[in-house]
Amino acid sequence: MSDVSGQARSAPAVEITGLVKRFGSTTAVDGLDLDMPRGSLLALLGPNGAGKTTTVETCEGFLCPDAGTVRVLGLDPVRESAALRPRIGVMPQGGGAYPGVRAEEMLRLVATCAARPLDVGWLLEVLGLGAARRVPFKRLSGGQQQRLSLACALVGRPELVFLDEPTAGMDPQARRLVWELLGALRADGVSVLLTTHLMEEAEALADEVVIIDGGRVVVRGTPSTLTAERAEAAQLRFRARPGLDTGLLAAALPEGYLVHESAPGAYRVEGTVDPQVVSTVTAWCARHGVLAEELQVGRRNLEEVFLELTGKELRG
Repeated sequence: MSDVSGQARSAPAVEITGLVKRFGSTTAVDGLDLDMPRGSLLALLGPNGAGKTTTVETCEGFLCPDAGTVRVLGLDPVRESAALRPRIGVMPQGGGAYPGVRAEEMLRLVATCAARPLDVGWLLEVLGLGAARRVPFKRLSGGQQQRLSLACALVGRPELVFLDEPTAGMDPQARRLVWELLGALRADGVSVLLTTHLMEEAEALADEVVIIDGGRVVVRGTPSTLTAERAEAAQLRFRARPGLDTGLLAAALPEGYLVHESAPGAYRVEGTVDPQVVSTVTAWCARHGVLAEELQVGRRNLEEVFLELTGKELRG
């Protein structure tokens, strides 16, 4: 028994091989492979229906695989759930609390299930919920409900925490607070697997990003590696009035350059960017009475990589 325990303690945080999960005639996860080192933060990204939630719920032990193997902290999350549950924290999207329970009551109830819980009052203060400790769950704002759900996932001092859209509904200040807390968890050696629809969140927090679509891994890597791999050359970005004729602008540039209006009034020139290209773009704008603002040269961001790989928008 001690040997098995030792192996479990030194195993990867998550190790998935050939995972298949079907719901009737629909295959939600189709031969997915994934591993996650201890003490890392992994962002699992994908469009709606990609298989993210099914994958995470299988890791949490709520679903049984139809094929393949899943190990979490070296344990089978279904057969060895009793040994695994005290070691993980789960933050479902949407809170999952009773509407009438007060914030502090809910957190203390969860804390009683842990052998060495964190101090409830301290955790409420850290997450900006000190003033709302006696407020019923149903009267908390969406962001406060999310923070309470996060507190419930963390109060038991988990080795691994699963976070589903951890900052959904939060204002920028609350989001930054949660980011700082997640950074502190990672520094303390806690493993974090999160799903998010916020590309900025994944870029800011993740050691590694895994993008899945159709139940399979499309690509994985660090945020900087993924954006660099898809950026053979820099991009020129600028803002101007919406509806410019991007075809005419592209025609003014050397062959092979592409011009996109990625959002109303937001333009992107793809190709090798040098002083001559910048001069050509600004000269074209001047000839057509267009004021080009916020000119920037840089790599593609993670959202653009995601759109390129999946052809789909990432929406909550």
